Amino acid sequence: MTASRHTMFRPPAESDSVLIRVADGCPHNSCAFCAMYRSVPYREHDAQTLARTIAAAAEARPDARRVFLADGDVLALPPKALARILGRLRDVFPRLSRVNSYASGQSLAARSDEELAALRKSGMHTLYMGLESGSEEVLRLMAKGGTVHDMIEGCRRAQEAGLSMSIMALIGIGGQDLSALHVAQTVAALNAMQPRLLSCLRLVPVPGTPLRRWIASGRFRQLTEEEAVRELRGILSGLELRHTVFRADHSSNILPLSGRLPRDKERLLSELDELLECGVLDQSTPGPMPAAL
Repeated sequence: MTASRHTMFRPPAESDSVLIRVADGCPHNSCAFCAMYRSVPYREHDAQTLARTIAAAAEARPDARRVFLADGDVLALPPKALARILGRLRDVFPRLSRVNSYASGQSLAARSDEELAALRKSGMHTLYMGLESGSEEVLRLMAKGGTVHDMIEGCRRAQEAGLSMSIMALIGIGGQDLSALHVAQTVAALNAMQPRLLSCLRLVPVPGTPLRRWIASGRFRQLTEEEAVRELRGILSGLELRHTVFRADHSSNILPLSGRLPRDKERLLSELDELLECGVLDQSTPGPMPAAL
């Protein structure tokens, strides 16, 4: 929908949404495991570019009900600029019901409670945020930026303002050395957040990232296939979530899982136990990885 030529990323749940890019790249762009915007300089689109992009999207899909705003952290845009974008979307999509985007702990921390409430009133619905790990040590290792505290408080404040938060956690991001710490502190962070949606994905080493080089050099020891399933089970077993849609059905996951917590928790744990007991999981290597994310 824009002149930008790099890949446009969106969560799997946004497959039917109109995708509108309002910025190029990610303002942080330092995560050791991520190559999504590695070669893309961060740039916020000017008003004329935005007007053309939105007009083209509306002409292509005038009856759209869902819009996803890209790129990597749309909430980092100046509040007034984002408010204008949301207003324009309401004008040109008469059936629009929700606008979703990526967000970060840093951008949420920069927004006041009043600004978050105004975003919800203007049509913003769901913010996708990568917690990745509840461990500060793991996040420092991965050069994630921001803090666990910012992400917990950001999630809590956003949901109090009426926004839905979709949180992503990465199985295996602590490697073998920090796995126990990753599990315990991720459980604690998620229980504090109480997100409306939670997705657990398995860490996939992407070519061109520092993580991939660390694995090749022996600095980072990946979880085996069996260890990854046990780590997911450890996180799931510790969750005390009151009203959350849970998914671990990304192409990176070894066993696709989905359900509602707490209702389906015991069923999900039972499915993981059956897999662990059947003896098919690789106990010496990470096993097969998806060809693409």
